[in-house]
Amino acid sequence: MMSYSHIDIRAALNAAYEQASKQIFYPRSTVRCSADPMFRSRLARDLGCILDVDPNVIAWLCLPLQFDTELGPHVPDFFVEYEGGLKFCLDAVEKLELPKIREGAALAGHRYRGVSRAEIQAGYRLANARDMLRYARTRTPLNDRLRLLSILEEVGSMTIAESFGVFREVQPMTGVSWMVLHRLIAVELDDAMLCPETVIRRFQR
Repeated sequence: MMSYSHIDIRAALNAAYEQASKQIFYPRSTVRCSADPMFRSRLARDLGCILDVDPNVIAWLCLPLQFDTELGPHVPDFFVEYEGGLKFCLDAVEKLELPKIREGAALAGHRYRGVSRAEIQAGYRLANARDMLRYARTRTPLNDRLRLLSILEEVGSMTIAESFGVFREVQPMTGVSWMVLHRLIAVELDDAMLCPETVIRRFQR
């Protein structure tokens, strides 16, 4: 195993920050990123979208740390905390994770996984996450939130089209999206694009 000085470690992190700071990827908003969102690639941004709609994710951090590998110092795309206390370093990768990076992470005491492009782009989850994250900064007003939650408590479920009449202070899809992102309500994200027939239910842990 090669060794690196503290200067080299800081250089690796600084290079990662510099690369990411030059990139702009949409949507700009995040929900569970616990610091400044910084992405070195479109694929990393897409993985961030997936993390924001994963009900098992508590929080995630971009370009969080570095660890030594036989390939040199490595800075993963994310550090993710999951329900149950599991914590992982994640990279968005084209195909397969590099075993030497996984080995370096393990030696540094970190769980590691490379998430492939195929996994990130599978199904409709990414497209739906991108659409909803456009509204992440537009909070659903309290009256609209309570009105929808009260109706769902009574009827169990309703379609997005049926919810349109509930929202009086915000545009319906803005309200629905924010409430899904903040785990007040739940919709199926994998099977199809969000549409009028998509069913809404209260979020259940």
